[in-house]
Amino acid sequence: MKYLLDTHILFWAMSDEEKLPYHVLMILNNPENEVFYSSASVWEVVIKHEKNPKKMPVSGQEFIEGCIRAGFIPLSIENYHVLAVNELHRKFGEPPHNDPFDRVLIAQAKAESMIFITHDSLLVGYGEKCVLKV
Repeated sequence: MKYLLDTHILFWAMSDEEKLPYHVLMILNNPENEVFYSSASVWEVVIKHEKNPKKMPVSGQEFIEGCIRAGFIPLSIENYHVLAVNELHRKFGEPPHNDPFDRVLIAQAKAESMIFITHDSLLVGYGEKCVLKV
């Protein structure tokens, strides 16, 4: 199975595993699974680190190195991933969600037939089967 990890899940997996639910640890430790990190997450870390290094103490390069050490596979942002954002729609009555990084991550997971693992409860509001909220 293929999984794409949300940025905060990547941080937990690299440094704070006790925050990860048991079933996510099982996914990450199963050698039959392929676990990916997106260029969108790297981009997000770079922007947040530049804006406020105290809140985001990890640079983009350090983030990439951590992902590689953890054995995660890089996933570049392709044009068809960006275009797939157009296919995402909030379910009626769901609160607004304006994070462009999350939207492209969901679109990537959907386009690549991956499961997107997140802790962000707002992302369930897209009604996409590829979103696994933990």
